[in-house]
Amino acid sequence: MNLSVVIPLLNEQESLQELYDWIVSVMQSNRFSYEIIFIDDGSSDDSWKVISDLASSNDEVKGIRFLRNFGKSQALHAGFELAQGDIVITMDADLQDSPEEIPELVELIKNDNYDLVSGWKKKRYDSVIGKNIPSKLFNWAARRTSGLKLHDFNCGLKAYKNVVIKNIHVSGEMHRYIPVLAKNAGFHKIGEKVVQHQKRKYGTTKFGINRFTNGFLDLITIWFLSKFGKRPMHFFGLWGVLMFFVGFVSAGYIGGLKLYRLYNEQPAILVTQNPWFYIALTTMILGTLLFIAGFLGEIALRTRPDNKQYRIAEKRNF
Repeated sequence: MNLSVVIPLLNEQESLQELYDWIVSVMQSNRFSYEIIFIDDGSSDDSWKVISDLASSNDEVKGIRFLRNFGKSQALHAGFELAQGDIVITMDADLQDSPEEIPELVELIKNDNYDLVSGWKKKRYDSVIGKNIPSKLFNWAARRTSGLKLHDFNCGLKAYKNVVIKNIHVSGEMHRYIPVLAKNAGFHKIGEKVVQHQKRKYGTTKFGINRFTNGFLDLITIWFLSKFGKRPMHFFGLWGVLMFFVGFVSAGYIGGLKLYRLYNEQPAILVTQNPWFYIALTTMILGTLLFIAGFLGEIALRTRPDNKQYRIAEKRNF
């Protein structure tokens, strides 16, 4: 099979039939063998009914319905696990991503041997304050921390080699930074292509203001995991040693000063009245706690179960 088109969605019943027809037109004109995987992330409208109807009459349509809303990252992960195409395309279901871009994305993967090609919505039709400015901040921060020179990390329209999506784990809300996850997994030929951004035709955006805060927190998480995810003791242990060393030196200074004053028959204050006592106590406690955090991190890393962060209610055509 040439292509798998993976489409996560939430309450997009109005656009699904039109999106399906558009994708099929592109696939047939380019003679691609394909599958379309819709992942219904707990929709409360008739999205699953539309998907079920499409799957009943078209074998290339496959559907996954979550028990409830688990998030876009979990929806993508579920689609990635079941995708069979040599090249996997992801896109949003709101008709803002154009299927007409798919053939050029496929050519970049096949002819230029890219592992991943990310879309770049150079001209956007979203709110300037609500989406454009925050997106520019996210992308600037992601470039600085990851080293990837992409303009639009969060564009839903992307193309991947199948081996890429089988070797990355998209969880939490990490879908914004899939290129960074791919790089951390060992895939370094990552490019981008300017793609057309469409105005939303039906419904409203499903993302609230909390996505901005979550985006920055996710970026910090990815940065930390990329550097210390496989060796948490290297981070916590280093700081633990430094803090414990400061506490040990402070305690030694307090004790030495006390003995010196007693030996020379000079007045000496109580140890607990010396401010260095509290510095020593605090830093030694912090050093111990950081060591414990490092050990717990190492234990968790070695014993963690690979539990899925979503539950599937039903499937179609799998």
